[in-house]
Amino acid sequence: MSKTRVLLVGAAGETGGSIANGLLEDGSFEVIGLVRPSSAHKPAILRLQERGVQIRKCDLKASEEQLIEALAEIDIVVSCVGPAEQQDQIPLAKAAKRVGIKRFIPCGFITPTPPGGVMWLRDEVRTLPFPLTGPGTKHFPPPQKEIVYNQIRQIWLPYTLIDVGWWYQLSYPRLPSGRVDYAMTSGNDEIIGEGNVPTALTDLRDIGRFVALIIKDPRTLNKKVLAYNLVSTQNKIYDLMEEISEEKIDRNYVPEETINSRVLAARQASETYPFDPIKFIPRYLAEYQYSWGIRGDNNPEYAKYLGYHLTSDLYPDFKPTDFREYLESVIRGTAKGIYQDRTISRKHQRHFPRTESSDSLYTRIFPRTESSESLMSR
Repeated sequence: MSKTRVLLVGAAGETGGSIANGLLEDGSFEVIGLVRPSSAHKPAILRLQERGVQIRKCDLKASEEQLIEALAEIDIVVSCVGPAEQQDQIPLAKAAKRVGIKRFIPCGFITPTPPGGVMWLRDEVRTLPFPLTGPGTKHFPPPQKEIVYNQIRQIWLPYTLIDVGWWYQLSYPRLPSGRVDYAMTSGNDEIIGEGNVPTALTDLRDIGRFVALIIKDPRTLNKKVLAYNLVSTQNKIYDLMEEISEEKIDRNYVPEETINSRVLAARQASETYPFDPIKFIPRYLAEYQYSWGIRGDNNPEYAKYLGYHLTSDLYPDFKPTDFREYLESVIRGTAKGIYQDRTISRKHQRHFPRTESSDSLYTRIFPRTESSESLMSR
């Protein structure tokens, strides 16, 4: 039987790499990576080719005819574009409609959040600095991810929207001994509110395994899905880390008022143009803390209220990576860090004691330029 042909956009990223792994391991997919011509010879792309991923060269800003050519004989499109490239998916979706793509998965893969003023990563406006709703503000912009989703629906293109829980790899605190620094991307030394808000967790490596199940499941066509492994709280995660490591971890509780102030300050600081992604780093952090730590959005029950289907209901036999076993590997020194290939901000490092192999999440995601500066760095 012929394999389903999946075009994967952003296969060299953290989420895209997990999806590439999951599709290849499933065995029922032929994986084709779509890359910019200028990126075709990068080491990460060459490594994908060595594993059997075919490569097609095309920029998302190319003409519709070029995009149609890149989509030839493709069954499913999975997009993992960056935060500043969300609307670049719209021409690809239009081309996908013209060639008869069976399912289009736009770039979601964040924690569930209602659109319109909670998290910029969901709303993302790049053209005008509209203030958002939430602490200290009055107006909100048209949400950009939702704009992409609505464009897909308007052209009647088959789709599935996939969001995920907070990654295992970002969830645990630093130990006083420093022995888990090698795998960490930030100090992660704050507990939001009282630390008892339930939040969904997903191992980054399991995202691809979930995607392989979701995109061949007729029940998920034209639906939203939350892919997650378990639900926990920050206090429970700290308890587990203390038990496994046999170290006492200080608990730095940050009240709701402080998080609200951070959100307001970060939004005000980021509303300067031309667009500088570095200024959005503290906004990402503050709004994530506000969403899952204060509002409690990253909760399967709330996700069901928002209309998501849950992988726990759809795939009861799925065996996720065990969270305790993952933390044990981190403490043993055998876990793999994430965002290992991004630019380091020396100024940010002062805020996070680190080993030679560790670095900051935010500066790995967004390379720092000479002219850019983050609120966190200041």
